[in-house]
Amino acid sequence: MASESRLHPIPYSRQFIDQDDIDAVCAVLRSDYLTQGPAVERFEHDLCVATGARHAVAFSSGTAALHVAVASLRIPPGTAGVTSALTFAASANCMVYNDIRPLFCDIDRRTYTMDPDALDRKLKAGAKVVIPVHFAGQACDMEAIAELARARRAVVIEDAAHALGSRYADGSPVGNCRYSAMTVFSFHPVKTITTGEGGAVTTNDDDLAARLRMLRSHGITRDPALLGEHPGPWYYEMQELGFNYRLTDLQAALGSSQLAKLGMFIARRRAIVARYNKSFSDLETVTTPHEKPGLKSAFHLYVLLVDFDRLDASRAQVMDALRREGVCTQVHYLPVYLHPFYRKRFGYKPGECPVSEEYYRLALSLPLFPGMNEDDIKQVVRAVRKVCAPR
Repeated sequence: MASESRLHPIPYSRQFIDQDDIDAVCAVLRSDYLTQGPAVERFEHDLCVATGARHAVAFSSGTAALHVAVASLRIPPGTAGVTSALTFAASANCMVYNDIRPLFCDIDRRTYTMDPDALDRKLKAGAKVVIPVHFAGQACDMEAIAELARARRAVVIEDAAHALGSRYADGSPVGNCRYSAMTVFSFHPVKTITTGEGGAVTTNDDDLAARLRMLRSHGITRDPALLGEHPGPWYYEMQELGFNYRLTDLQAALGSSQLAKLGMFIARRRAIVARYNKSFSDLETVTTPHEKPGLKSAFHLYVLLVDFDRLDASRAQVMDALRREGVCTQVHYLPVYLHPFYRKRFGYKPGECPVSEEYYRLALSLPLFPGMNEDDIKQVVRAVRKVCAPR
């Protein structure tokens, strides 16, 4: 094995930018519009083509998209909502922003996505919005979730921040809103495609799309159909308290260029996952990700479950040992309700979602991104097999 000083450090993820992306951004820099121009509308159209949804509304971040998606529903303050315990904080924060009490649903032991049986118990508490999370790129059991929500008169917003390009069990693309009112995507640099920072909401509901567009831009409209009598073409009105959550044309141009490579990105991610799964199949101290038959994951993350007890090492010690081998890792995620804010604000304690807590105790995300070359993959495999060899 090469010495640490000679090893090329491999991050857990990073963006893939080529000359087409650079050229697309430079073209906007030479144009008349850096923001609120035609590139955003083009990107939204491209997202509709990619997902099969009727509308796509771009936002400055995935968090902004979640915030406005929930706001667009006009759910009364004090109402409850449900999301997965295993997710980034934004999936729950978007409810808190809208004065909705977040409830947390436990996960399926194999897929790490929302467990429909656990969801049914939460919905009985009167939740009016459900935000299932397509964790690591694998779609939730959306048919079951949609049926449960419909029976309880709850609205579904899919958090697909990890899942652009993934497929449901019926083979259709995540984001077509067949099972939900809206689907939210993120375009942070570690996601399947990037706009630098950015997000989007897809929907098939014309009224929701119009409300999303108004709320992302201060609650202001120039639409004559919404203004009634007005003094002239210059006139606009702020009709609701909205936000400045617009995506720029620079970002949108990058997004359209990245979308053109979506198929390549997913194929490369899946090929790396297949190599990892084969390479670790005989390693008794780790459990590789399970892809439910019939689904197709875009694999935003590659999460190993590691038996740290058998290795007689803490997770921090394993991560440090892998770093010395040139492999950077990460942990996705601390169950949201265990963050200090949620403990203090809502009184949550350990034991709320035991499957999620057990998952978190063992989870370790390995490097996974399209720009990994053959040497990178071999370096990760060698490092994991060395550090995680049974004691």
